[in-house]
Amino acid sequence: MNLSFLDKWRKRPEAGPAVVDDPEGAAMLLAECELLRAQAQTEGVELDDSVHSLEALDQLRPAWRDDPEVVTWLGNDAGCYLGTVLVRTVPGAAWKVWPGGEPVVRLASGREVDVVTAGRDWAANGAPELCQLYAEAAES
Repeated sequence: MNLSFLDKWRKRPEAGPAVVDDPEGAAMLLAECELLRAQAQTEGVELDDSVHSLEALDQLRPAWRDDPEVVTWLGNDAGCYLGTVLVRTVPGAAWKVWPGGEPVVRLASGREVDVVTAGRDWAANGAPELCQLYAEAAES
């Protein structure tokens, strides 16, 4: 996922993941997830950045799968939302941005979770479930 607004946080590719100069600002931008929040709201699901909201998202009727463009954007949002829940609830979890603009969540163990790819898989296939991904990452 190429997020042009993160350009100022990028480093050269040979330097590894970018250091986020403003972690709170980056977290706020990545937490917006407008399309996902709108879709959830139409289904009566409140996204409150909790594990329970991930479980509720997993139960949504996947009407978006009829539109490939919506699947991609909703998947990006789902991945960013999963990352937001991880960063806000798992001690030591933090956003990292790779030089290509791809945000990942680095856990305290050093493991990196490619939340955007996971979100795209969830939006397109319904699996793995977001709450399952969260549980696996939280155990790391």
